[in-house]
Amino acid sequence: MTTSADLHYTDATDLARMLRRREVSAREVVRAHLDRIAAVNAEINAVVTLDAERAMEEAAQADARLAGGGVVGPLHGIPVAVKDTHDTAGIRTTYGSPVFANHVPEHDALTVERMRAAGAIVMGKTNAPEFGTGSHTFNPVFGVTRNPYDTSLSAGGSTGGGAAALAAGLHPLLDGSDMGGSLRNPGSFNNVVGLRPSPGRVPQWPSILPWEPMTVAGPMARTVSDVALLMSVIAGPDPRAPMALTDSGAMFDAPLECDMRGLRVAYSADFGGDLPIEAEASVVVHAAAEVFAGLGCAVEEVSPDFSHSDRLFRTLRTWQFAVAYSWIVDEHPGQVKDALVEEIVRGRLLSAEDIGQAKLELADMYHRFREFFVEYDVLLLPVSQVLPFDAGLEYPTEVAGEPMDGYLRWMSSCYWVTTTLCPAMSVPAGFTPAGLPVGVQLVAKHRADLALLRYAYAFEQATRYAERRPELAPTT
Repeated sequence: MTTSADLHYTDATDLARMLRRREVSAREVVRAHLDRIAAVNAEINAVVTLDAERAMEEAAQADARLAGGGVVGPLHGIPVAVKDTHDTAGIRTTYGSPVFANHVPEHDALTVERMRAAGAIVMGKTNAPEFGTGSHTFNPVFGVTRNPYDTSLSAGGSTGGGAAALAAGLHPLLDGSDMGGSLRNPGSFNNVVGLRPSPGRVPQWPSILPWEPMTVAGPMARTVSDVALLMSVIAGPDPRAPMALTDSGAMFDAPLECDMRGLRVAYSADFGGDLPIEAEASVVVHAAAEVFAGLGCAVEEVSPDFSHSDRLFRTLRTWQFAVAYSWIVDEHPGQVKDALVEEIVRGRLLSAEDIGQAKLELADMYHRFREFFVEYDVLLLPVSQVLPFDAGLEYPTEVAGEPMDGYLRWMSSCYWVTTTLCPAMSVPAGFTPAGLPVGVQLVAKHRADLALLRYAYAFEQATRYAERRPELAPTT
């Protein structure tokens, strides 16, 4: 039986059921997570803005609503934290930048709006790199977020604060975002589940470039079932998001159990030899392929064609950064990280022909993978090319002995998949002999988000790696 002492590691799906049955109160659940934050957050620096008083007030209101027979939502009484690049009305949102160190938005981002409407209680914000730039979470406002499994190492990024907080039991659910791997990379580094949904599956508002498909909002949690629960709330159309898919989020209420026999699984531990991958990450992919074979799947070692994906991603990324952030660099010179300034400089040098060619290549990638998934149901790949690295580094400077030319290259394994426009997710898949978590990346055909969750659920149930927790020493 769950006690108040271990509520902080209770799955969100179980918490939701317990709260509706009044087996536990929202005040108890929120208090348990606030106590956990007080005990271990100083060690990992994951939650950077906390609104404890407001959270407890909202918990009391939630308890009163349920006691009075009021209608409650699917996230009734569940505490959540929000990535510090997503706006939260009345709660400081810095985007990890000194320029916005004291910024308090007047409105919620759409995902936050939906979580609140479903009954979730927003406790605060989790750390992110400045404007989400990079897959290692550090910024000049709050410093570095550390990995709960080894606090000398990186928690990944850009949703690194959220992933570390999930792993440490600071909250059970998180909304995040993913352009080049920001939900998948920290998922792998922290032994949690991160889903990059199909473009438009989780609508985004506000959005400077609402027609661009490479940046998506999505969920992160400790289990696949909890990711599905959050998807049922944050997915679905909205008139403010022109790319939003018309399917209701209720589709994710469906059972996740499925018969895996005969499922066609393609896998590659090194993208067909096109990317350097650390040996311990490759080993986990091969082991995962054996798990799928044991589930009755038809497993084949094969890698699709990712040619041009690097160039098109970098072109469209720099263009989008220039459009979105040029004004900040112009108005606040010297106050923005060098990596972002360099992206903007490159973006401003792009020609119409450069951008047009990247768009043509993006269309080609779409059709290339549309055809690939006629032959296969799911693609199994590494999430990250490296294991969690020294938190004092800006980024890994080499992978498997090959030099990395900048802060992006070591995450090619994620951002190449971004260019397919397919749903993709990181699922816990093993640990190194040193005890570091390693995930695998599962990719499914366009808009097959629910099917992808079902494949991930079967793998999760067969392996149970998600149940292994970090050993953190509470502070007094």
